[in-house]
Amino acid sequence: MKNKISIIGSGPSSLLLAAFLDTKKFDVTIYEKNKTAGRKFLVAGKGGFNLTHSEPITQLIERYTPSDFLENSLLSFTNDDFRNWLKSIGIPTYIGSSKRVYPEEGMKPITVLNTILKHLKEKGIVFKFEQTFSGWNAENNLIINDTIIKSDYTVFSLGGASWKITGSDGSWLETFKEKGIKTTPFEASNCAFKIDWNPEFINKNEGKPLKNIAISCADKTQKGEAVITKFGLEGNAIYGLSPQIRKQLKSEEKALIFIDFKPTLTLAKVTSKLTNSTFKNTTQILKKGLKLSNSQIDLLKLNLSKAAYLDSEMLSKKIKNFPLTITALGNLNEAISTVGGVHLNAIDTHFQLHKIPNQYCIGEMVNWDAPTGGYLIQGCVSSGVYLAKYINTIP
Repeated sequence: MKNKISIIGSGPSSLLLAAFLDTKKFDVTIYEKNKTAGRKFLVAGKGGFNLTHSEPITQLIERYTPSDFLENSLLSFTNDDFRNWLKSIGIPTYIGSSKRVYPEEGMKPITVLNTILKHLKEKGIVFKFEQTFSGWNAENNLIINDTIIKSDYTVFSLGGASWKITGSDGSWLETFKEKGIKTTPFEASNCAFKIDWNPEFINKNEGKPLKNIAISCADKTQKGEAVITKFGLEGNAIYGLSPQIRKQLKSEEKALIFIDFKPTLTLAKVTSKLTNSTFKNTTQILKKGLKLSNSQIDLLKLNLSKAAYLDSEMLSKKIKNFPLTITALGNLNEAISTVGGVHLNAIDTHFQLHKIPNQYCIGEMVNWDAPTGGYLIQGCVSSGVYLAKYINTIP
């Protein structure tokens, strides 16, 4: 007789867990509270469907916070392994100019999801929808829709607390706390960051991009692009600094970031271009000699006195190290992802809850962090596959 595995939630970590479980050995059922599977998976596809990132696995591991938590999972199921598996079930991928990995051009997110679901159903995975987990009974059996569900193994993949419309609302956190499972509050990650802009500047520059920049916070630097919003800044050049910014906000109630408007040039080279330019007007030198945008120039003018703006050495230093103060995180529900949830000390190296044997937690419901660009999905799918391989070995 087969052992029964109940999986709660149908996000990427759940789907890959199910894909790699041995269905000759286990009866596998996925319980989902929505009417359909993978709703947040589809939301992720609206902004450019990065399935993973193509950088070497050793570099990829360092993108996660803490970097050692998912190391075994990522080594067990790498970004290359993920691409190969996708190809094997009919989802070819390609590497874009940003080194991010996408489904073959023309393949929509819903097609990717349906292909994965078809594969799982062919494996014999059972899906049950509109099934809401509400806790445990005295014997640690699940309570779903007021019905007791007995399983040999239970895997929770309940998601974080952003994009509530997808069902990822974090409402399960209180249930886990009441059970005595160690948790930590949810916080926004990969979100907008609040900056108290000068009204004149934001009226002129709202919605404008800051391209080909590098932003630093504490000991971390992230290259990319950011967008100026009425609230503050958002974009891949700042998302990857979420852990450092959150840490400073907690300790100092503000966070200081520095923008390098010309990361490909040294300070000496910037100074040389300013000093030796054939253009006589400083603004022309910045626009035509250094190719700075109007928004970047407006920022420099706001931050510098007229004398400093006309001083090549002082202006160069600001171009390479422009300070901005962040005063708050963006709205939790509007964040791309969240941190918080199940505390890392509440689970073992195979994601098993210390409090309840044979019950596991994977995916975004666990307190780890990653930037956008395919890292979030890769972390989720790798943790699912890693757990599947472990459960398959249990006698």
